[in-house]
Amino acid sequence: MRSLVLLLLIGAAFGEDGAVVYKQRCAGCHDVGVGRAPRPEALMLMSPENVEGALTNGMMMIQGITMTNAEIRSVAEFVTAKAFGGDALPRQAFCAGTKTWPADPLASAYWNGWGAGADNHRFQPAAMAGLTAEDVPKLKLAWAFGIPGTLRAYGQPTVAGGRVFIGTGIRRVFSLDAASGCVLWMFNVDSSVRTAISVGRAGARWAAFFGDQSGQAYAVDAATGELIWKTRVEGYPGALITGAPALYEGRLYVPVSSGEEILGAVPGYECCKFRGSLSALDAATGKVIWKSYTIPEEPRQVRKTGHDVQQWGPSGAGVWSAPTVDPKRRAIYVTTGDSYSDPVARTSDAFVAFDLDSGRMLWSRQMTQGDAFNAACGGPSGGNCPEAKGPDVDFGSSPMLVNLANGKRALIAGQKSGVVHAVDPDQQGEVLWQTRIGKGGVAGGVEWGTAADDRNVYVALSDVGHHRPDAGTPGNKTIFGGHAEYDPVAGGGMFALSASTGERVWQTPPPPCGDRKGCSPAQSAAVTVIPGVVFSGDLGGRLHAYSTQNGSILWEVETARDFDTVDGVKANGGAMDGPGPVIVGGRLYVNSGYGFNGGMPGNVLLAFSVNGR
Repeated sequence: MRSLVLLLLIGAAFGEDGAVVYKQRCAGCHDVGVGRAPRPEALMLMSPENVEGALTNGMMMIQGITMTNAEIRSVAEFVTAKAFGGDALPRQAFCAGTKTWPADPLASAYWNGWGAGADNHRFQPAAMAGLTAEDVPKLKLAWAFGIPGTLRAYGQPTVAGGRVFIGTGIRRVFSLDAASGCVLWMFNVDSSVRTAISVGRAGARWAAFFGDQSGQAYAVDAATGELIWKTRVEGYPGALITGAPALYEGRLYVPVSSGEEILGAVPGYECCKFRGSLSALDAATGKVIWKSYTIPEEPRQVRKTGHDVQQWGPSGAGVWSAPTVDPKRRAIYVTTGDSYSDPVARTSDAFVAFDLDSGRMLWSRQMTQGDAFNAACGGPSGGNCPEAKGPDVDFGSSPMLVNLANGKRALIAGQKSGVVHAVDPDQQGEVLWQTRIGKGGVAGGVEWGTAADDRNVYVALSDVGHHRPDAGTPGNKTIFGGHAEYDPVAGGGMFALSASTGERVWQTPPPPCGDRKGCSPAQSAAVTVIPGVVFSGDLGGRLHAYSTQNGSILWEVETARDFDTVDGVKANGGAMDGPGPVIVGGRLYVNSGYGFNGGMPGNVLLAFSVNGR
């Protein structure tokens, strides 16, 4: 209530029109937490440019279509309490001189794309990492880079050629000097970028490849930040590219998901028609070579709601994570999300294989049947909620392609159900083993990514909990039926499983939160492994380093605090969710801040090195 009063007072300074538009178009979701919508106090951390981008060319485009440009700008200034034009970086952010781009940026240590390789192991070998298990306890902050006007630092960094490439929620991609964090160039994007970036050849030039939150893929000159090409991969409203595109043999493979699951909360919305997809683009030109849907059949009219709104299906099965390339079988694998509407797609919550050259679907293996869900299932009307009503336990983790000790291979991925699955890519996805590590749920189980070395799979557990509101308490109910604040004792834990059998090798419970405000022990972010050490961040803002031998904690750092930044931007850390740490050449790079569904907002990229040098 206090935040709403504050917004109304701000309306006097930023125009009554914005307050009126907010009350008519936005308050129904943002004031009560429907559909994972950021609360008013979180919106105030954003820039008006960021809000405008979401309404014109991003996840909130459906709402923005019905608004005039003037209304969009007025509500953007109202909810952020800022005027347009205030998100420019200070002069000190930029490097003083030029930096030579190497002839081959991949000739020295690098982390490229989401999983550091086409197999998505999230494993960095010793020569690339430049860190040992003995070094890790000596890690100290080397520099911090603040991202202005955002409440989430969700673009996992890529490091190549002595540079850090990072996407942001402010419609900018940055190239930073890896040693100092100063800005070498920045590129303005049409929508926010949360994908990891892949560095590789676009014809004769080295390019940074990525996708944005409006269904577009880009190639930008890695040395200068100049646009090479831009391609709209998916034009359906609400389309998102969240999983990092995979670059292989001159083609860029781009996965697509959608925010339509959230749009289902709108009572008059005809839910749903989106289908997840994977597209192959020519890396040199951006031309689409093939596009394949995760649901082969087109949606059809199914039924009408009690409000006489037409329902469509099947829909959903978005691809939230990076695809995995299999050169041996000339295949590419994805994991899929849930269905958004009835009937439930056979390829939702599944491992799906496509032919690398033609895009033909080779096989699919569904892990959870009957999972159809959209945000109406937790809203006041419920009209668009499918008959199944969830359980919404889709995959956010990329499949890892792993060689087993018995000579077989496996695709391994964790699911929001709390189960880790291994399937055989050489036998049409036949199940090899399944291991439950948690109870799972809408924000539970395994969220964003596992890691693997030559023996084990390393898995962090979310199972985040929320405080339940008192009956009739307004303004604090979320789509998950809980309070906007985390439960400080629910969730978390780190697991090592045998890659061959799925048996638990060790398990480490999460460190307790104590009386830290806003803390959750849940571990939703992707994990990363180097020889001897596995890293995992939690929603309370702590980054932990575990011994791969026995799970003992070797190092821990608190990131949920204010930081002095190299670019002069006011910055703080918060919840650690989404991307995981990246280790290259003796430095660890990690984002902190995830103002979403109760998480602590933040806007900082951190670099750690031995003794801060």
